[in-house]
Amino acid sequence: MLDIRIVREKPEYVKERVRLRGGDHWMLVDKVLECDEKRRAAETEKQALSQERNSSSKLIGQMMKEGRREEAEELKKRMGAVGDRIKELDAVCTAAGEEQEQLLLSIPNMPHDGAPVGMDETANPEIRQWGTKPEIAEPKDHVELGTSLGLLNFEDAARISGSGFIVYRGLGARLERALINFLLDTQTGENGYEEVGVPFIVRRECMYGTGQLPKFEEDMYGLEENQMFMVPTAEVPVTNLCRDQILKESDLPRKMTAYTPCFRREAGSAGRENKGMIRVHQFDKVELVEICKPEDGWNELEKLTGHAESILQKLGLHYRVIELCTGDVGFSSAKTYDIEVWAPGQGKYLEVSSCSCFTDYQARRMKLRYKDADGKVRTPYTLNGSGTALPRLYVALLEQCQQPDGSVRIPEALVPYFGAESICPKA
Repeated sequence: MLDIRIVREKPEYVKERVRLRGGDHWMLVDKVLECDEKRRAAETEKQALSQERNSSSKLIGQMMKEGRREEAEELKKRMGAVGDRIKELDAVCTAAGEEQEQLLLSIPNMPHDGAPVGMDETANPEIRQWGTKPEIAEPKDHVELGTSLGLLNFEDAARISGSGFIVYRGLGARLERALINFLLDTQTGENGYEEVGVPFIVRRECMYGTGQLPKFEEDMYGLEENQMFMVPTAEVPVTNLCRDQILKESDLPRKMTAYTPCFRREAGSAGRENKGMIRVHQFDKVELVEICKPEDGWNELEKLTGHAESILQKLGLHYRVIELCTGDVGFSSAKTYDIEVWAPGQGKYLEVSSCSCFTDYQARRMKLRYKDADGKVRTPYTLNGSGTALPRLYVALLEQCQQPDGSVRIPEALVPYFGAESICPKA
């Protein structure tokens, strides 16, 4: 959540930055300040009354020793009324504090000052491209390739789970497993991430911690009356490993990677392209998470994005990097790069990784802090990125590596994991 001190000191700046996202979240800033003023006024009155009650308690004792019983009883009655008022003020402080927190949880992060301004993806500038688009005459899409080669079966998935699911078969399942191992080995062996294995179900407070709640609850698969959730991304359990902790400065940066399946209802995706495995309810992903000092955050974002890009470069897949504009950046993020891989069978780029710096927004929600060299407790920055999402990587690999004879070439870097150089049609 936003730092209440910044909201107090620079309310117009905060409103302007949040307004650039679109929507009316910026209007909550004044309500936050109203709650803050109400809470602080009640706290000030309560402290004054508490001091009065404490000094009066000593005076009452002195009066009793001096035999001034009537005066002491009268003062006791006054202090009884003071005690009742303190209880009222306690209730005011609690209610105002809870309302303020809920309002802060509903305000998105501020886009960084250099973010491109725009309301939707049409305003996202391209930062760079890598490689060249493969020249394929009449390219097949992944659905045709995957089914003809016996790699994918969408009918089986629909029969057991409904639409939006995938069954991998034979070499298709092996390819998925090979990609997961390749991704993890690259990020741990070359890019310095610690591999962690995390639960695939998290508590409700963890979803608040990384910003999936309260806004995106309808997109999540909830359990136990939505007190538990199936993870929408490994970002949630991995980042929350450090919730409610005070880390040492020497622990930073902390870089972690994890494989998890991801579960999303995609409740808001009606009318979007969802053919085959491009938009599904369950998919595999390897996630990159980093916790670092605030002064290192923007540089670390560039490095993390490069680590996600390295996967596509090793596989020889053409892609581009775009920066999200103020109206397209995610709820918790201040700055995001999307990596989009070329899919010839779709005739367009597909987002395969989203790399973000959340400043101290998530850390405040999780009460994550660290102690600097001077012993001062500070709030770190958090970052994450897909390293990468498997379905669209799978799509791009099949479609970019398809051959005229109907086979699919396996990129050289993946051959040791897959165990063959190609997937050929059965005779």
